[in-house]
Amino acid sequence: MATNKTIHILVIRLSAMGDVAMTVPVIMGVIKKYPEVKITVLTKAFTAPIFANIPNVKVFNADVKGKHKGILGLWKLYKELKALQIDAVADLHNVLRSSILKQFFKLSTIPLIQVDKGRAAKKALVNPKRIYFNPLPTTFKRYAEVFSKLGYPVTISEMETLYKRPIPESANSLINFEGKLKIGIAPFAAFSGKMYPLPLMEKVLSDLNASNKYSIVLFGGGKKEIEVLAKWESQFNNCSNAAGKLSFSDELSLISNLQLMLAMDSGNAHLAAMYGVPTVTIWGVTHPYAGFSPFNQPEHHALLSDRKKYTAIPTSIYGNKYPDGYDNVMETILPETIVQKISEILSVSV
Repeated sequence: MATNKTIHILVIRLSAMGDVAMTVPVIMGVIKKYPEVKITVLTKAFTAPIFANIPNVKVFNADVKGKHKGILGLWKLYKELKALQIDAVADLHNVLRSSILKQFFKLSTIPLIQVDKGRAAKKALVNPKRIYFNPLPTTFKRYAEVFSKLGYPVTISEMETLYKRPIPESANSLINFEGKLKIGIAPFAAFSGKMYPLPLMEKVLSDLNASNKYSIVLFGGGKKEIEVLAKWESQFNNCSNAAGKLSFSDELSLISNLQLMLAMDSGNAHLAAMYGVPTVTIWGVTHPYAGFSPFNQPEHHALLSDRKKYTAIPTSIYGNKYPDGYDNVMETILPETIVQKISEILSVSV
């Protein structure tokens, strides 16, 4: 499909924050390699700031709980999208909602390619009786295959991260960086199966704080999470809690200025990586072989639970399922190991 005329591609990604963030390096690679391409991202309003100020990229907010709810709402959405004069659709979501949109776009003969999520291969990966244990294609490669089928191939090496943003005044007023190395820590995850135990994370914080080398910014959301982070902020003099105090856009600007992010297998890891921030991830019952490692991060940045002791890992793709006896797998990753990894990376990269 590559041509000299402007081509308008609709990208569908309506899901969680981390999944949306993973589209960024691919989209950046496409628009740089193919200047004739402009992209509209169909996403939820909350995730729209992820795409702010990217050349040739606009956002269309999907109101899936309001006017775009249900089949009739999706028909209204299709009519609104068609009015944008779309030339092709890259469905990077591939769920029932986007499959219904696919049928509507067929009426206009607008080509729509859906991402191959590799559901069967992922199911085999989390089977404790698996015969093979090999890495699956990364999510970035799966997204790139969609653009390739539309006529716009892009390789991993051609993908790019976002530029660093200025630190917003709202963050400067909350956090005293004092010339120290800026570390972000996002200790929460959607499911307990991939969340490092809070007492052990507190030990990590204690050791990092005691070194007096770092200005530590805590990220999270939700009432209970904010209570935990507020406690740590008062407990450790080098810690600042950003949760609930900044807009999402300002949080992104702050993340882009970090020297390192420590996170679970979670959305914050992908937000940091999309800015090229060195990102250390802690993995519980999930595993990087499922293809969800943050963009362009070396293998040794991923700290894994002990598979020799817990042979069924990964027990699920998303961390929501694990067998009896697997609720403590992350205790096999010592706080000292995490602190050492952070020190090692920053001594090399600074």
